[in-house]
Amino acid sequence: MLLAGSRGGQVSSNGVISASPHRAGQRHRQALLKPSSASSPAAARTGNDNQLLIQALTPAIKSPLLALAKRIADAGCNLSESRVSTIGTEISLMLLASGAWDALAKLETAVTKLARDESLRLVHYRTGPRENSSHLLPYLVEVVAADRPGIVARIVEFFSQHGISVEQLNSTRYQAMQTGAEMFQAQFTIGIPAEIHIAALRDDFLELCDGLNLDAIMDPVKF
Repeated sequence: MLLAGSRGGQVSSNGVISASPHRAGQRHRQALLKPSSASSPAAARTGNDNQLLIQALTPAIKSPLLALAKRIADAGCNLSESRVSTIGTEISLMLLASGAWDALAKLETAVTKLARDESLRLVHYRTGPRENSSHLLPYLVEVVAADRPGIVARIVEFFSQHGISVEQLNSTRYQAMQTGAEMFQAQFTIGIPAEIHIAALRDDFLELCDGLNLDAIMDPVKF
């Protein structure tokens, strides 16, 4: 036996209150209509997990930096990282844009149209966030020597043998102002695994440089 409840529900003969069929059905319909943030594809594809890497190479006088920066902003994306350098008469750009999946799709379309310029060598592709590298210690290595082939190869080989990553590299050849000698200079930013003994590594590296007749230093990066 069921009795009418005071709030639209029903009370059974044993005193248990149950919701009315009308309200139960209403709540059921609301649950079906309410979006689930956990299962929403758009929600799963938003944030910095969506990234587009853009690389361009072009004559320096036709730098596409401004054009690319505007397209990234117009698409609703963020410019997370950028590398711009002039090499010879050319300029090289690497830009990392992040944003929602639909914003990156809009940016891809804009970049594809920009790439139709025959003087612009441009590639782009989707990528993801970098894995946590907090176990790597950032160090700066500087090398100066009389210019000759193979210096970079020997140094990079040393780092590779010790499981050390090269994060950034800048190198150049120049003529010494005082003597006119052809010189070579390079700066490496490296990531040293925390378990490596720094003093022993520095000794081994400086010994290599002595053997190659290089003047070198290795110091922690200071921000």
